[in-house]
Amino acid sequence: MEAIDKTPKQIVKELDNYIIGQDDAKKAVAVALRNRYRRMHLSKSMQEDITPKNILMIGPTGVGKTEIARRLAKIVNAPFVKVEATKFTEVGYVGGDVESMVRDLVENAVKEVREERFERVASQAAKQANERIAELMVPDDNQQANQNADMKSMMDMLNQIQKGKMPTEQDQPKHQPVSQAVKDKRAQVLKELELGQLEDKMVEIEMDDPKQSVSQQNNMLGQMGIDLNDTLGNMLPKKKIKAHLKVAEAREILIREESEKLVNDADLYREAINRTQNTGIIFIDEIDKIVGGKSQNKGEVSREGVQRDILPIVEGANINTKYGLVDTSHILFIASGAFAESKPSDLIAELQGRFPIRVELDSLSKEDFVNILTKPNNALIKQYVALIGTDNIKVTFTIESIQKIAEIAYNVNRDVQNIGARRLHTILEKLLEDLLFEGPDMEMGDITITEHYVEDKVGHLAKDQNLSQFIL
Repeated sequence: MEAIDKTPKQIVKELDNYIIGQDDAKKAVAVALRNRYRRMHLSKSMQEDITPKNILMIGPTGVGKTEIARRLAKIVNAPFVKVEATKFTEVGYVGGDVESMVRDLVENAVKEVREERFERVASQAAKQANERIAELMVPDDNQQANQNADMKSMMDMLNQIQKGKMPTEQDQPKHQPVSQAVKDKRAQVLKELELGQLEDKMVEIEMDDPKQSVSQQNNMLGQMGIDLNDTLGNMLPKKKIKAHLKVAEAREILIREESEKLVNDADLYREAINRTQNTGIIFIDEIDKIVGGKSQNKGEVSREGVQRDILPIVEGANINTKYGLVDTSHILFIASGAFAESKPSDLIAELQGRFPIRVELDSLSKEDFVNILTKPNNALIKQYVALIGTDNIKVTFTIESIQKIAEIAYNVNRDVQNIGARRLHTILEKLLEDLLFEGPDMEMGDITITEHYVEDKVGHLAKDQNLSQFIL
């Protein structure tokens, strides 16, 4: 996959639509991303020598570390996975295997590529799905006779095999052709389907049983890159169930099935692995939590051991997945942590060296909270106004009320615990609790959230430290 051509300034501008402040972090990830594009335009021999400049983000929770990485992947349509460093354990202990982060990344890449390829064949798949629906709605008048012929032919073949004879082409069942009357009826139905005139008509289809997939209890096999679902699926026939659905719903299922037939899995997996290796992004959160303490309890899983297990993957290793080997040499790793009780230099030296770019994210100010509430495309105020608007209630926030919400969030973070922008979620939920509960039963009208309303609903909670630490 060709790296998407976006300049660092363009990347930062797009990040600004969703993340307030943190300019240093945005600049660092934008440059790292642009370097990938630059690398893809070098000679093959030089490409191998240029490794990603992995990034270590340092800052308190809720200031935008995860959001920066997630939005970055969306901007360039790159496979992305977020993992918590604390879920992994050293080899030899029961727990998460560090290689699973690469397998999860490949899975995401396969899903992305599959959806893209399904879009390419969508029109052809829709046409074939409509043809199948027409056949279901106008069954073949010789269908029963042909099924009986198939059954008789199968029994005859089994008898021949028991007698030591091999079936020939002449032993194949002789099917009666579809009559012209049925063909004409199907053509008429097909025309109506294409015009959207039968969307609410019921039809019976056979579909894969959603319960037949083996549960994720085979986790250990998955960690070794073995897919038990595929293994059993190749050995056993797929179980089918009958479902009565509207034509519109049945078409979606059949389009999916037809798309599967039109897409070549081998090509799909090859592209997914290539995309993973060259554009994949792995975000390792809470990396500060695997810094070994000065005095570890006896029997505690070695945190330093987890670092040493992560190290070869970040350096570049071949990881076995059910889609093939994946080389991690050019995957971009972004790690983050608050480092409140430790510092980056407490990481093992080898791992430190694999994260040469370090950026410190700032704690959020009152002004930042105001901007977070109003400026981004997904601003919280916009979200709540839209949600409550579904109950035919128009909610308006005054500038003073927004400033008051920001002030309360800032003060609670300062006095209780700093959880960054997540504090806004708890305050807004408490502030709008009554409106969200009573909204569906209220008559249509306009409601204005004022500074006084904010003070009345959550102001007293913020002032009482004992209450705020439990409620806000």
